[in-house]
Amino acid sequence: MDKRLREVNLELGKPFVDAAIRRLTSELYQSRRMGVSVLKIIHGYGSSGTGGRIRVEARQYLGRLKKRREICDFIPGEEFSIFNEATRNAFLVCDGLRQDHDLERHNNGVTFIVL
Repeated sequence: MDKRLREVNLELGKPFVDAAIRRLTSELYQSRRMGVSVLKIIHGYGSSGTGGRIRVEARQYLGRLKKRREICDFIPGEEFSIFNEATRNAFLVCDGLRQDHDLERHNNGVTFIVL
């Protein structure tokens, strides 16, 4: 795996939403310190019909960070495609994304964060 790409599973241990967002904040900080260009988070998508809160809250949080320019961009897994401009821009900073198994899979249980 490309050293500039890092993957973190936020739903591991089935945390409450607030704990998952705190972990996301910590992982963003750690990733920057490690020189990571893109952080891929696994948050699930609520396939049971009751979940999905981590996905919703994480993406809202990332939207606020992007607005404050604390991250460059984020790409929802369902938009992670060679036909998406944000994905093509992310390839420029992290070539390893081209080999990610979620490319073209429209996986709404993941999000890619361009630092």
